[in-house]
Amino acid sequence: MQIMTAAAMPKRSIIFAIAWLALASGCARLPGPGVTSITPKTLSELREYVLDHKADVDQFRLRGPFEVVTHKDHKLRLSATESIDTDLYLSAPAEKAPLVVLLHGHENSKEDHAYQALHLATWGIHSLAVQLPNKGPWVGNGRTLARIVALIQRRPEIVDSRIDVNKIIIVGHSFGGAAAAIALAEGAPAAGAILLDPSGIGKAMPKFLRRINKPVMLLGADEQVSRMRDRGLFYELIRSGIAEVSIRDASHEDAQFPLEPASQGPGTDSPATEELQITFVSALTSAALSLAFTGNFDYAWASFGDAIKNGKFFDALKK
Repeated sequence: MQIMTAAAMPKRSIIFAIAWLALASGCARLPGPGVTSITPKTLSELREYVLDHKADVDQFRLRGPFEVVTHKDHKLRLSATESIDTDLYLSAPAEKAPLVVLLHGHENSKEDHAYQALHLATWGIHSLAVQLPNKGPWVGNGRTLARIVALIQRRPEIVDSRIDVNKIIIVGHSFGGAAAAIALAEGAPAAGAILLDPSGIGKAMPKFLRRINKPVMLLGADEQVSRMRDRGLFYELIRSGIAEVSIRDASHEDAQFPLEPASQGPGTDSPATEELQITFVSALTSAALSLAFTGNFDYAWASFGDAIKNGKFFDALKK
């Protein structure tokens, strides 16, 4: 067996090896472009700082100020006979904090949102990445997601007693975005939803979208790069409280962010790039903090202002 010394290992491999060792020990610091210089000791101090300074999505490209404890393959029991696998990322502050529930898309998994969940937790938002059947049925997954949120709202201690049950946010990618919208339509007691380049699921979708009465943020890929089926229906049919923006040059896969880097280069399957994945996660973080801190997406929309002006974000819509 060949043993590779640290000196011989590529720098990128060392970074990810350290990340996974940290995960295994239950306490992780993220790989990535650096840590914010903001140093609040509590979530309340972070909220005050964020809302008192210029809204700027780029500040959320950096890791947040809080440590994270990770519980991989945490069993969430929905009933005496039904449980689901989840990965749980708990932020350090002792006070009650928001919770984001993330759902993967078609033929994907909870691991595909590991970096996003960890990143959110460094910014004071507990995160729960759930594993549901990854080939659907997506209406069924949406209803299961609504049950998960309702259960956590009634019994937050099944995840963590520090969860603020009035600030649960649903996030979904691709068909998981459709499931997140369906969960809201089915009455999930969530503050709202953030949809990561969502795809419609056919004829059933319009009836659900018309029933949504909670705030929704749609963060889309560049449709010149990746065009999702019926993505336009979300903005068209949700009656109010929806905002949408696309990220220049981003692919559908950039709306995910596994801890393991995507394969890149000639002959590889994934067009995802770390730069655009970080852009997605910064927009996701701004949107989640906006909804958690203010109950709407106005702060996030303001934070997108410079990126919209310089063309990094485009096709911005809000109603």
